[in-house]
Amino acid sequence: MAERERALAPPYGGLFVPRTKVMDPDDVKRAIWRMAHEIIERNHGTDRVVLIGLQTGGVPIGGRLAEAVDSVSGVMVPIGSLDVAFYRDDIGLRPVLPEAATHIPVDLTGKTVVLVDDVLFTGRTVRAALNALSDYGRARAVQLAVMVDRGHRELPIRPDYVGKNLPTRRDEMVDVSEEGVVLGDVMPR
Repeated sequence: MAERERALAPPYGGLFVPRTKVMDPDDVKRAIWRMAHEIIERNHGTDRVVLIGLQTGGVPIGGRLAEAVDSVSGVMVPIGSLDVAFYRDDIGLRPVLPEAATHIPVDLTGKTVVLVDDVLFTGRTVRAALNALSDYGRARAVQLAVMVDRGHRELPIRPDYVGKNLPTRRDEMVDVSEEGVVLGDVMPR
């Protein structure tokens, strides 16, 4: 969860206290590289692929994934960002961040959309993203790429591309950044 979301979002508002580093920067780079290869292989190239990073944690990962796909295939796939705040079923419990804007660079009709996020937890953000995507065209297929799948699903959602499966307790937090993946706790301020 991004720092600004963690600081503002009840009941998680508090200070993140890291406990264990589970992926270092090289591990994250290798995971992105592997996911890029998997996306290209599964879709038989990149002709109709669009990457959409979910605000806020999925946007930087989506950018790095797009660069890796470009390095492997020689084709820069369209990349966008999607803010799902108004599509969530828990609106009012999480902050709406004005700087977390939606930018979809192409019509999604007939494209394979790869949603990219940092952490897959309950699946509610992905459900909201699926609802939001329908406003931008009828995609041929929607796939999901996440850096960390931590389990605890509340909806029948499964990622297609995973950097790391990381079983956690419900009360633990997972922080994903370019410096790696850290498991920790949120303490009250």
